[in-house]
Amino acid sequence: MSSPSNSRVSRLNSRSASNNRPTTNTTKSTGPYNRNFQQNLVDGSVFPHAYRHPDGRVPAKPNNWEEINRRLLQPRASLSPSKFSEERHAEFVQADADAVKEKQVTTSVIPIIEGDIRDAKCVSGGIPFTNLDHLTDGTLVPGNPDIYYGARPEQLDRRVRDELSGHIIPSTQDDLPIAPNFFMAAKGPDGSLPVAGRQASYDGTLGARGMHSLQSYGQEEHTFDNNASTISSIYHGGTLKMFTIHPSLPTDPSNRPEYYMHQLNTWGMTGNTEQFRQGAAAYRNARDWAKMQRDEAIRRANERVDIHHTAADPGFPQASSPASDAISDGTYTIEAPTEECRTSLTEDSNTTTHLQDLEASLVDHGAQVKRSREHARGSPQSRRKRRNAGDSNYDLRSQQSEPQLSTHSGLSQRFEDQVLAQGPSSQSSSDELHQ
Repeated sequence: MSSPSNSRVSRLNSRSASNNRPTTNTTKSTGPYNRNFQQNLVDGSVFPHAYRHPDGRVPAKPNNWEEINRRLLQPRASLSPSKFSEERHAEFVQADADAVKEKQVTTSVIPIIEGDIRDAKCVSGGIPFTNLDHLTDGTLVPGNPDIYYGARPEQLDRRVRDELSGHIIPSTQDDLPIAPNFFMAAKGPDGSLPVAGRQASYDGTLGARGMHSLQSYGQEEHTFDNNASTISSIYHGGTLKMFTIHPSLPTDPSNRPEYYMHQLNTWGMTGNTEQFRQGAAAYRNARDWAKMQRDEAIRRANERVDIHHTAADPGFPQASSPASDAISDGTYTIEAPTEECRTSLTEDSNTTTHLQDLEASLVDHGAQVKRSREHARGSPQSRRKRRNAGDSNYDLRSQQSEPQLSTHSGLSQRFEDQVLAQGPSSQSSSDELHQ
């Protein structure tokens, strides 16, 4: 049995060991289910629908507000009475009533609203946006929309994808849609509408930031035209809500762009067939409109990529003219024999002299290739920079260009053999050689 003094010593040693343990500081991630999530977004200049600034200012709607609303009102043939009947709407109402969980809503209710999807490779959902840069202070969980639409990766030049990866490529899985700008947050009957609102705001702002970077690609500064190119939607309890989200010029010392959310409209999808038709048409029209914005931004970025890389690196490869195989980015080719060489082979003079001229010309071309190859190679840093710029065919083209010198040497040897066999007066042979 231990004495009281031994027990006190044991407790002191235990306390001392506890005090010596290393302490680790962990930062708790904040998600949309946390009530502090919204304030974090506001502190990061991401403002929800109906927000008013402390000084009473009301955020302006996007400049293309009327254009978007006109687009939403366009009728859809797939929703005409002959295509979408009262019976079909009754099936939708039943599906909504039977969906008691969020997953059921996204798999049995939302597909009726969406209708046919033209390209399944452009839609995904339930994938955390772990590849995107943090939107605020780094404490928010990655975005994770229930449904989102983007572009196929191959639509955008690989160099642009590499440069803007943290803004436009949501996932590390390369084949998923990129540059998403159309989002859906769906909730079951027991789901929280405020949570859905925070999700729609957060996911939509991630998309708006990516579109803004894509639209500004290749320009000296980010452009702020106060136009929206991103749509975010909420479906909860039979009601569909749609919002625009757009960037605006920074107004605080942090120089952080501001993002504003504005509600386009609300539709009671289970109320009656006509309300459903209007809401579903607006949803599908908005999805098509978002695709147009996305495709146009991608087209412009693809047009600017060569100019952008040339300005950043004067050694960046440019397309060469077929008439003159220019040397660039480590590739090289021997120029075709000059007109002077061709003429000298057909003039009435000593054949040996012409042969010597041709060989001298070939030697000059070989020296030019050597000098150009050394110049094009440059420093190891510049070679790495050019390879990183997207010239994946660097080594292949260099290897393919090597044999061209021997081809000209073979031409000279065949010509010499032919001349020696037929004699200096064989003018027709030299003509046939260059036809």
